[in-house]
Amino acid sequence: MSGIGIDVCKKYLDAAVFQGEARQFSNTASGHCKLVHWLRTLPVRQVVLEATGGYELDALDALHQAGVPVARANASRARHLANGLGLAKTDRLDAAMLACMAEKIELHPYVPLAPWRRHLGEHVRARRQLIDLLKTAKQQLLQVPDRSLRKLLQANVNQLMRSVARLDELIAGQLKTLLIEQPHLAALKTLKGVGPVLLAVLACQLPELGTLNGKQISRLVGVAPLSRDSGTMRGKRGIGAGRADIRQALYMAAMSSARHEPRLRDFYRALRRRGKEGKVAIVAVMRKMLVILNVRVRDERAAMQPA
Repeated sequence: MSGIGIDVCKKYLDAAVFQGEARQFSNTASGHCKLVHWLRTLPVRQVVLEATGGYELDALDALHQAGVPVARANASRARHLANGLGLAKTDRLDAAMLACMAEKIELHPYVPLAPWRRHLGEHVRARRQLIDLLKTAKQQLLQVPDRSLRKLLQANVNQLMRSVARLDELIAGQLKTLLIEQPHLAALKTLKGVGPVLLAVLACQLPELGTLNGKQISRLVGVAPLSRDSGTMRGKRGIGAGRADIRQALYMAAMSSARHEPRLRDFYRALRRRGKEGKVAIVAVMRKMLVILNVRVRDERAAMQPA
């Protein structure tokens, strides 16, 4: 049984067998069929693809539907492995590195998102991209002294703001429906600081919420403290890896919860009194907030089960 790694880009899939052959397929429906046909000639242990901002989704779905054991690897985790192995950065080497990961590490099998999660996720991703464009457009506007050019750039800023507002309306409409169809999501609204943005991000990007314990969900999102110790040296703890989009939304929500949610406000103030830096204390609030939401979703799901 061999591990198979697949490096994904917009047009192509570079596939490699652990310590074996490599092939390239188009990242299209016909290419996915050819990939499945090729894999059926091999003793596959598991296939690992790297998360690449959505370009991997169709290939993942095709492999899953064909009954191929497939997993999606976190991009930073895969890159750390490549650095440890001393590998450079090319598509073929990335595929070989992912094949090594498929051979050596048992990853969680890929489970396709429910259609509603994928639909909501597309809107959330589009909103995030527009927000990034809006930030760039505003910075550009500040650097231009010419009045006529500023007028043109301001029109671009205004259009982006209207687009973000329209997406907010569409996302709010989906959430209103989802809170009826997926009632366990209502548990997310029981904590002050959880607004529409975090609610949407958690709903579409964290299907594991309520199914894992506190430590597992913290590691998955990337808010668990990572030790940096060596010998007698005790390094500064930090966070990383995991799901960056969720962390970003959680950070903004934690800022609000640290002011308005009594339990988290007291927790934040206690950390500050003990000398913790503001940002460190907010990260701790993020972690506690996620654990609380995880428990509430779990309990809500359990309560919905027939006796």
